[in-house]
Amino acid sequence: MSDEELLWRASFMPRIKKYPFNRVPKIAFMFLTKGPLPLSPVWERFFDGHQGLYSVYVHSLPSFDAEFPPSSVFYRRQIPSQVSEWGKMSMCDAERRLLANALLDISNEWFILLSESCIPLYNFSVIYHYIKKSKYSFIGAFDDPGPHGQGRYNESMAPEVNLTQWRKGSQWFEINRKLAVNLVEDITYYPKFEQFCRPACYVDEHYFPTMLTIQASNLLANRSITWVDWSRGGAHPATFGSADITEEFFTRIYEGHECRYNDQPSSICFLFARKFAPSALEPLLQIAPKVVGF
Repeated sequence: MSDEELLWRASFMPRIKKYPFNRVPKIAFMFLTKGPLPLSPVWERFFDGHQGLYSVYVHSLPSFDAEFPPSSVFYRRQIPSQVSEWGKMSMCDAERRLLANALLDISNEWFILLSESCIPLYNFSVIYHYIKKSKYSFIGAFDDPGPHGQGRYNESMAPEVNLTQWRKGSQWFEINRKLAVNLVEDITYYPKFEQFCRPACYVDEHYFPTMLTIQASNLLANRSITWVDWSRGGAHPATFGSADITEEFFTRIYEGHECRYNDQPSSICFLFARKFAPSALEPLLQIAPKVVGF
């Protein structure tokens, strides 16, 4: 299908809410990557034994040909893709393409966007129940009054998007099926962002947070569940290699955070973390049973 056909098909929603079959809700794990998935052994171990509760989708460069064995959870999970560039609308196009493919499976209820440098911080059961029991979807949508927030707003986006509605957030999100449909069916906000949010306005930081704030702010937890380290400064977060993978490192990720979960204070704020280099794979596999739980 073309993107136009795919998004149209994925926008269908059942009018009768009671399913006429036994539907076990699944999490769609959507990987947005240039090519290889160097941390795939970590994810293979994470998914092991939980068939029927998850789906996997991979959007890579069109030229990349994955060579996973039939036994792999990533086997033939690449979707038809196109080139996507950081900070440009093609990045959001890729994310919508992932959502649309995942929406075609009626059992997918929750949708998580991940990169090839992401790892899970808990075992599958913990993450599944955390997401299943949440009243909200996890996407950051902040009103940033500075030059990298409101300073990127273009008045030409009005009246569809006003400055008071302009939001910023991480592109790594978790949303439910209703919000996923909202994103793939959009023909109102997309043209405005495509035309008026170009570098130094980075559309992947603003389009989804702003649109969902306008349409369904009451359904957003207004935070990401993917941990990153921005303490080193620069346009991109820190990358961690083999020397960084210690129990002390994970203690820093797990402890010292406060957030709200279902309107109550919680110390479990992050379910995933990034960015991890390929060299981190072996120490991650060694430390995972003790620290992560799988």
